[in-house]
Amino acid sequence: MKRMSHHKYRPYPTVDLTERRWPDKTITSAPIWCSVDLRDGNQALINPMSLNEKLDMYRLLLEIGFKEIEVGFPSASQTEFDFLRRIIEEGLIPAGITIQVLTQAREHLIEKTFKAIAGAPRAIVHLYNSTSEVQRRVVFGKDKQGTIDLAVEGTSMVREKARQIQGTEVLYEYSPESFTGTELDFALDISEAVLEAWQPDGTDKVIINLPATVEMSTPNVYADRIEWFSTRLRRREAVILSVHPHNDRGTAVAAAELALMAGAQRIEGTLFGNGERTGNVDIITLAMNMASQGVDPCLDLHDINGVIETSERCTRIPVHVRHPYAGELVYTAFSGSHQDAIRKGIKHYFENGSGYWEVPYLPVDPSDTGRNYEAIIRINSQSGKGGIAYVLEKEFNMTLPKRMHPEFAAVIQTISDSTGKEIESQALWNAFEATYLARTRFRLTGCTVAGGQEHSGTTVEADIEIDGIKHHIRGTGNGPIDALTGALADLGYDFRVADYSEHALSAGSDSRAAAYVLMENAEGLGWWGVGIDENIQVASFKAIMSAAARATEEVNRV
Repeated sequence: MKRMSHHKYRPYPTVDLTERRWPDKTITSAPIWCSVDLRDGNQALINPMSLNEKLDMYRLLLEIGFKEIEVGFPSASQTEFDFLRRIIEEGLIPAGITIQVLTQAREHLIEKTFKAIAGAPRAIVHLYNSTSEVQRRVVFGKDKQGTIDLAVEGTSMVREKARQIQGTEVLYEYSPESFTGTELDFALDISEAVLEAWQPDGTDKVIINLPATVEMSTPNVYADRIEWFSTRLRRREAVILSVHPHNDRGTAVAAAELALMAGAQRIEGTLFGNGERTGNVDIITLAMNMASQGVDPCLDLHDINGVIETSERCTRIPVHVRHPYAGELVYTAFSGSHQDAIRKGIKHYFENGSGYWEVPYLPVDPSDTGRNYEAIIRINSQSGKGGIAYVLEKEFNMTLPKRMHPEFAAVIQTISDSTGKEIESQALWNAFEATYLARTRFRLTGCTVAGGQEHSGTTVEADIEIDGIKHHIRGTGNGPIDALTGALADLGYDFRVADYSEHALSAGSDSRAAAYVLMENAEGLGWWGVGIDENIQVASFKAIMSAAARATEEVNRV
């Protein structure tokens, strides 16, 4: 068997940080969020967004609550230049919103970038150049000093343009691109040189952005690098330290969280992690992780389905069904034991809860993202009786007695085993209806009750049909149900009521009611019956007919 050539790879260097502080930190507040969906996310699409799609995505980002949005690379694309001019000229940048634009350290690109942002109330000009050792050596053929000179020259050009522009407040961001592939001391040196060229003061902070352009190590090593950098930066008070994690190793969310603990104050990412290769860090997951710990993420995700719809339409990338917090199935349980625990947990939360969300298998309340409880439990061959009962209750208002759960679960198990597929809620109801409500062997066509509900001596007279033959029966007993079963016994159908329950299906004077009755024969064999009617007494009689029909049909089959 051919083996993977793992020997061609080298381990990533660790950081000599003997007194690291980040492991003892916790995240207690949201970072500054910067969405890069319109730039980094857009450039990673097979078919980049049209102007109208970019506008739709932009409006969504505003609705969610982003205060900083990287709107494009206007010097590199006419579409992005035109988009930026449109939102400026049409007054589509609300108060308090800062747009961000990307540029390389080239004079003509910086010139066009400033033409693009002219008239914007506030803009971040984001300049980058690659600093990684392998790109300096293999791609650009530059030494360290040549790389620093490029960054400083670009910074000085941006500084000069920022002083000249009228009516637009310009903030500056610098990224030593491929920070994860850059020697730490060199990343610090080039950033210090950029700060020296900009000369920030306490009110003119520079954003230093440290991107994991390629995720190359475990999240703890990334955090070590962030803390090392943060604690050695001489003008730290004049810097907003930002991170831009990618997801090559599948750990971008963890890396971003540890980076915040290590001193980062700002995160650049995208909705659902769209981006180059395996994507950018997923801001949706980060924000919901914070919310699940009682930290206000300062982003509004109460309508996650609406966010998904716009994102999928604009990017043409579907959100995976198992995507954290957002996927179609992430609040869904098929396993019987999970279903039972969720059902009991939700019941306890609403009836006896402390106010804190404590439901097994659900780290957050689905309703906080606009999801409903009806889809939490879905039925297949792995499902249990509690899950089946939950769906019937939540979607059809049928609260089955606990003793009834195993009987109907066996019906559903037979169906799911034969099909090998999920049973949709409507199919579940169809099976319930066929099992209990559509039995026609015994039919109640009319009845009268005399003597009240709770007295011995209650008399029931009923017109019923058995196999199409009409019967008029009369019985006396301790209440209507006892009287009717006595009348059936006189016809040779001798059962006793072993369990009974009832409930209203909805509120109001014209609401219907459901009744459930367990009838047992002399040998102790039992069958459940169900009846639904506007009159609860009639519903109970129908339930008796249902159980009698099921019992006699089964006996006849045997």
